[in-house]
Amino acid sequence: MADPLLSAEGISRRFGPVQVLFGVDFDVRAGEVHALIGENGAGKSTLMKILAGYLEATEGTLRFAGRPYGAGGAEDLGIVLIHQEFNLAEHLTVEENVFLGRELRRGFLLDRRAMRERAHQVLGELECPVDPAARVRDLSVSERQMVEIAKAASRDLRVLIMDEPTAVLTKSESAVLFRLIRRLKDQGVAVVYISHKLDEVKEISDRVTVLRDGHLIATQSTGDLDQDAMAQLMVGRAISDMYPPKDPPPADAPVVLSVEGVTVPGWVRDASFDLRRGEILGFAGLVGAGRTELMEGILGLRRRTAGTISRDGARVRIRNVGDATAAGIAYLTEDRKGKGLLLGKPLRENLTLLALGRFGRVLIDERAEEAALERAVRDFDIRVRDPGVPAGALSGGNQQKLLLAKTMQVEPSIVIIDEPTRGIDVGTKRQIYLFLHDLARRGIAVVVISSEMAEIIGLAHRVVVMRSGTITGILEGAAIEENEIVRHATGLKGTDRNAVVSA
Repeated sequence: MADPLLSAEGISRRFGPVQVLFGVDFDVRAGEVHALIGENGAGKSTLMKILAGYLEATEGTLRFAGRPYGAGGAEDLGIVLIHQEFNLAEHLTVEENVFLGRELRRGFLLDRRAMRERAHQVLGELECPVDPAARVRDLSVSERQMVEIAKAASRDLRVLIMDEPTAVLTKSESAVLFRLIRRLKDQGVAVVYISHKLDEVKEISDRVTVLRDGHLIATQSTGDLDQDAMAQLMVGRAISDMYPPKDPPPADAPVVLSVEGVTVPGWVRDASFDLRRGEILGFAGLVGAGRTELMEGILGLRRRTAGTISRDGARVRIRNVGDATAAGIAYLTEDRKGKGLLLGKPLRENLTLLALGRFGRVLIDERAEEAALERAVRDFDIRVRDPGVPAGALSGGNQQKLLLAKTMQVEPSIVIIDEPTRGIDVGTKRQIYLFLHDLARRGIAVVVISSEMAEIIGLAHRVVVMRSGTITGILEGAAIEENEIVRHATGLKGTDRNAVVSA
């Protein structure tokens, strides 16, 4: 067995009095993909930031090719980390971001032509049609992720660390990434791969290391583990019945939201659907189908040029989020970091932001806010050692729980949630599924937009499928299955926006 190219021995890390890693050992060999998995808050990202030189270990030793190295020397050794959060300068072009801090020069001048050609080459290898001259701020989320990957791939790599690289990628984009990983592996690059998607871990990795609550649980060959075994190691118990039983609303459940003929210019044409009390209504479709844009049009976050919206049978005028809140509609954005939470603010301020009127008209009742936070931490199982930390210090799963708690402060009767479990571990996913199931059981109507087919099938009582800005079918009963959804999402089936498929 080959010696490790990179190894971490007895790594511990404390943030003040809080310890997040406890004597962890980890290594990766040249030409190997070593996956690192664990629940949110297990310490995965902290360990990777230590390996890549962004954090110093409180205790322990790092070695590269058998020699110790420190935080400042990781980049020079060819150790590159692709962060879970984008690390791009949005006002600069793609090519400028790819070479930021290591620009190519011709004499004293920047060699822009060489940088553009190299950026174009790397993007081509990723099958990404982005123009190197485009500004990053004008790119989609998935395109920005591909730029992050191109930025790393353009370097002289020895160790590539990828933290949730496919969280915002489509299946086809993920397949392209996997081809790149295999090429790098063939070239002798060591790859550390962090993901909550256990099917990806099974497909792409050679070994798997599991962390739980900052402790090393196991390192095993991927071939010796199936996905259920991985999940059990992550959470310390068997994961069964991931989705709660579907309890469809009564046949005579009233329609609480009726959308008729809504058009969002450039995104959605003539969309209509109804939502019933106590129902979970799923929205499926490929990237670019217009699901998010339809919801943003309904909520007044995007301009709509046609259509009507009715609440409990009466037309309502929704021009902004305030109008939506007044109508009893709450929205959880897919971008919890950019739009959902104020990452630099404490949990308390995030929790009560939408419902400040409940906590005082002139002066804010901080005691009431603290009491609300205590309830939210308990009711939503927000795992935080110090409630005074900023929201950005929470793991992704706990940020999502905080966002859910924040949304429920306004006591909505309709909840629209976009990508409810993106970048979240398997244990927290189940918690969120149970929460959504409980909302529906209590009579709250829920809209779920998800790119995960299993999530849509496992949760939804009915499924609205969209393609290229139009609704191609509404599925229910036995028709809620993968082949039927894919046929409607790709245009092979379904044209009538009001067609209901139940076979």
